[in-house]
Amino acid sequence: MMNDNWSEEARERGSREEQPTETMGQAPPPPPPASASPYWSDQQPSEPLQHKTRRFGWPVLITGVVLAGVLGGGAGGIAVHYAGSPGATSSESVQESPQLNRSEDVTPTTEAAATASPSVVTLSVGGDEAQGSGSGVILDKEGHILTNSHVVTLGGQTAAANVQVQTSEGQVHQAEVVGTDPLSDLAVIKIDAEGLSPIEMGSAEDLNVGDHAVAIGAPMGLSGTVTEGIISNLNRTISVSSSAVPEEPEVPEQESPFEFGLPENQEVPAEQGQIHLNVIQSDAAINPGNSGGALVDQAGRLIGINVAIATRTEGNVGLGFAIPAEYAQRVADELIENGEASHGMLGVSIVPSGDANISAGARVVEVVEDGPAAGADLESDDIITAIDGKSVTDPGSLSATVRQYPAGSEVELTVVRDGEEFTETLQLGSMSEG
Repeated sequence: MMNDNWSEEARERGSREEQPTETMGQAPPPPPPASASPYWSDQQPSEPLQHKTRRFGWPVLITGVVLAGVLGGGAGGIAVHYAGSPGATSSESVQESPQLNRSEDVTPTTEAAATASPSVVTLSVGGDEAQGSGSGVILDKEGHILTNSHVVTLGGQTAAANVQVQTSEGQVHQAEVVGTDPLSDLAVIKIDAEGLSPIEMGSAEDLNVGDHAVAIGAPMGLSGTVTEGIISNLNRTISVSSSAVPEEPEVPEQESPFEFGLPENQEVPAEQGQIHLNVIQSDAAINPGNSGGALVDQAGRLIGINVAIATRTEGNVGLGFAIPAEYAQRVADELIENGEASHGMLGVSIVPSGDANISAGARVVEVVEDGPAAGADLESDDIITAIDGKSVTDPGSLSATVRQYPAGSEVELTVVRDGEEFTETLQLGSMSEG
């Protein structure tokens, strides 16, 4: 049974149009902790190397395809605009910090960093054959921490990694994995600690392209690193590798604008597939090790979990991507409550409505028999252009948007048939169902 799959026509075209990728190497960061994960940090063997450094690839970008995605599930957060000059300001809310030498005349970026930094932690992850590091965000005083699935599984290499957490104060705690969700590349871990500072969550409704954004994490293993930039795009869909996807994913790894590969010199596991994510794009410097860390607004509120970068040269080139805070919060809540998260399924086979470079929706090839869409007024050659008013440009953005909804959600599709537009309401199925 197909679950929102590409047709054979799209598969063949995708294979013909596949373009070569470029990989990058980076020496491991200075200890501690050990360097990072498949997308974000350079991996190295568990055994120490003697006077020798292995180099691994960073995320790679397939050239020639630029694809705009969709803002789904209320992605993002409010970026606070300060009256007058964007320069120095003064706030009683600025917390004491080892990196804060004065509390008056601080910049908005300083205030955001001082507010949010106590809520960001550094992760050191060890497995049988590799070790790595990443970042995480404290969710509550009970010790739940949100990070990426690829960080705590070392890119799918292990399901039983040893995870240690270092807080902003330098204390180290052993962590247990509460749950992982490869379909969103999110995970929750838990530590037993006192005096934790949970992050304040942001909101999506007032986030604009051009608003300031601050990234906090441990790039290259350098904990407590703060970088700033702006929100570059609210409506981006990217495709990243996943070590655990459904046997028949909605959109296989074809015609994707962004491909984030495993480090060089490692084979992609046979079960490796692709997942599509709707993300916030920013130009705040994001590097290996930022994965799982915070993207915050100028009030220090979480607007996204940094997950990926696209680059064709060594170093940051202003293409960083974060999973929207609302989606991350929803998945985290389900992982904490149930140990797993649910994702919606539409139940259609789809192809781009245009060519590989420009598409204005997802064209239905087939409605899966007995699937969620089977009872709706959908036919072959219908073009789905929006879900609940959120634009759909191609199969990838449709897949990513549907996944952001919990299973069982009721959604309104905007559909074009023979040039006429209409809406159709249906209830999504579940990706966990066979």
